[in-house]
Amino acid sequence: MANKFRTLDDVDVKGKRVLLRVDLNVPMENGRVTDATRLERVAPTIAELADKGGKVILLAHFGRPKGRDAKESLKPVTEALSKVVNKPVAFADDCIGEPAATAVAALEDGDILCLENTRFHKEEEKNDPAFVAELAKLGDIWVNDAFSAAHRAHASTEGLGHKLPAYAGRTMQAELDALEKALGSPTKPVIAIIGGAKVSTKIDLLENLVSKVDALVIGGGMANTFLHAQGVGIGKSLAEKDLAPTALRIMEKAEAANCAIILPVDATVAYHFAANAPSHAYGLDAIPADGMILDVGPQSVARVHAAIDDAATLVWNGPLGAFEMQPFDRGTVAAAKHAAERTKAKKLISIAGGGDTVAALNQAHVAGDFTYVSTAGGAFLEWMEGKPLPGVEVLRVK
Repeated sequence: MANKFRTLDDVDVKGKRVLLRVDLNVPMENGRVTDATRLERVAPTIAELADKGGKVILLAHFGRPKGRDAKESLKPVTEALSKVVNKPVAFADDCIGEPAATAVAALEDGDILCLENTRFHKEEEKNDPAFVAELAKLGDIWVNDAFSAAHRAHASTEGLGHKLPAYAGRTMQAELDALEKALGSPTKPVIAIIGGAKVSTKIDLLENLVSKVDALVIGGGMANTFLHAQGVGIGKSLAEKDLAPTALRIMEKAEAANCAIILPVDATVAYHFAANAPSHAYGLDAIPADGMILDVGPQSVARVHAAIDDAATLVWNGPLGAFEMQPFDRGTVAAAKHAAERTKAKKLISIAGGGDTVAALNQAHVAGDFTYVSTAGGAFLEWMEGKPLPGVEVLRVK
């Protein structure tokens, strides 16, 4: 893996102006950061560059501003970041032009500066060459540590890689190493657990995975679509019935690729979509006509556990049921805990990603026990779909 991408091991940053693209898109309430996870993830790269005498210049976006908007300023994030890295972080109120140039010129070796939200300029998302050139003037090298934005070909996430020597930061490197272990050259057998509400958002993902993995567990609302396609009565359950032919096509593709598809064999059914609604486990031949499947049943959980036991590598995206409401989190939590135990016993490499997946693992208190948990939603999904990511491709050793 290391020889495919240029990393910080390949460059001496002392005295250099390092344009470091990071993900500072953190949740905020009343001007305060409510979850510093993303700041903690980029802190090691920032600290390493500063400790090695680089002049660290942070590039990031925040929110979806339409032009300059004080509510989307990175200034309060900079203050929170300063506490995380335990060093002062200066701030410039623009990412190009005189304010940025003056702030960069004032930097000593080892100093850290955050430039204002790159998306205050519409040219950022257009990857406008003139805007890229303005950003490039501020640095000697470009380091991309924002895997979560790597699926977008924007000026600060991809364009700079064509103007300056380009390297992967430590967070990006860890993500690429984990993804290589998951699907690039994994230890076999490989199992994927794919859940969530809709098949429509994950067609590309499922079609790519059946040719890459040995077994594919399908859960969540998606599983209902597959069950319906096979003629199972699913009552009033959430399903995309018009996608039945797509589900059958994916199953045929899996059979041709020798990939086992593991669908629920029983289900936890309730009559109301609400927390703590009375529920009961039913076999698939007995789902009540006015009931809703809200989680996998106990026999299905046992099957998922057995599939995890047979695997050497697990890739997970999406919950098995309506995990945000008890008791319909049981299937997801049980499978997560089982995968965590296998990982701790050194019998499984477990890679998980996607917003709901991270939330579910945190709910089960096992996120720290997985081999790697990606916080990059869209980029993680596109990578699993087999699509090249512009912000990663530009880092490849040519």
